[in-house]
Amino acid sequence: MNDLLRRYELDLSIVVPIFNEEENVGPLWEELRAVLDGMAGRSEVIYVDDGSTDDSAARARQAAGSDPRFVLVRLARNYGQSAALAAGIDRARGRVIVPLDGDRQNDPAEIPRLTAMLSDDVDVVCGWRRERNDAPLRSAVSRAANRLIGRVTGVRLHDYGCTLKVFKAEFIRPVAIYGEMHRFLPVFARALGARIVEEEVNHRPRVAGRSKYGLDRTFRVALDLVCVQFMTRYRGRAMRFFGRFVWGQGLSAAACLAIGIAGWLGGGWEGGLWLLASVVLAVGATLTLGLGLVSELLWRTNDAARGERPFRLVDEVAPTGNRAD
Repeated sequence: MNDLLRRYELDLSIVVPIFNEEENVGPLWEELRAVLDGMAGRSEVIYVDDGSTDDSAARARQAAGSDPRFVLVRLARNYGQSAALAAGIDRARGRVIVPLDGDRQNDPAEIPRLTAMLSDDVDVVCGWRRERNDAPLRSAVSRAANRLIGRVTGVRLHDYGCTLKVFKAEFIRPVAIYGEMHRFLPVFARALGARIVEEEVNHRPRVAGRSKYGLDRTFRVALDLVCVQFMTRYRGRAMRFFGRFVWGQGLSAAACLAIGIAGWLGGGWEGGLWLLASVVLAVGATLTLGLGLVSELLWRTNDAARGERPFRLVDEVAPTGNRAD
């Protein structure tokens, strides 16, 4: 559905992925309930149980009781935070969507302040944990990753890893989230035309449960960064991405061919090696070109199947007499 025409049922949806957080889900709900009680408008809190093996789901239901603002979505197994967020966002009915960690390190009291920052000129507000309550090594690696992501994507934020962000729904619902893609949501939002600001938020120490993250995720994030770059900067223009490699391989093949012919005519045995190198590079260029064509066709087929266009409509103004009722 075109998000310009979407009619949202609620004003705010808070999406909380949880995995083995039985000691945190109850206290977190109490904090969220207090925050929502102080906010105007209709809201919901969506807990997404990402295949927990403890009593997280049961304790969440017990804490929420019959509160109509509480929604519990349970996944068949542990798929990861990105998949859990995607499941919650798919279920969300609010015109504003707020992802929130389930470990209580994100402070729910920040939500009213961040949502109030949305305006006609601000579509996404990203939390920045300037004073982090994490191990020094983990914080250092995170800062280095943030700088790398900002440099590669052009969306420069201090803290991509902070789950607490506020999105107008039209800038997060169309995004396909998988792998470790949840941390790149601002990049996808910018690709859809979002105007993004960053705001410092309170970051609390973990008081219960165990962290689910280790330094091994750094490699996965690096791989996802390549995918994000391709899916945002070169969306619908796959041939431009692969074309750069084709030109490089083609020119190198031509150079090797010229050197090989010169060497061959001169009677040097090295000429044959240069000729072989030119053939290998030419074959590589041809395969790369084919890969670009296939990628371009797959992208267009996917967009056509999903009814998507290579642009996002913001507004339409037409004379009253020309407007269809």
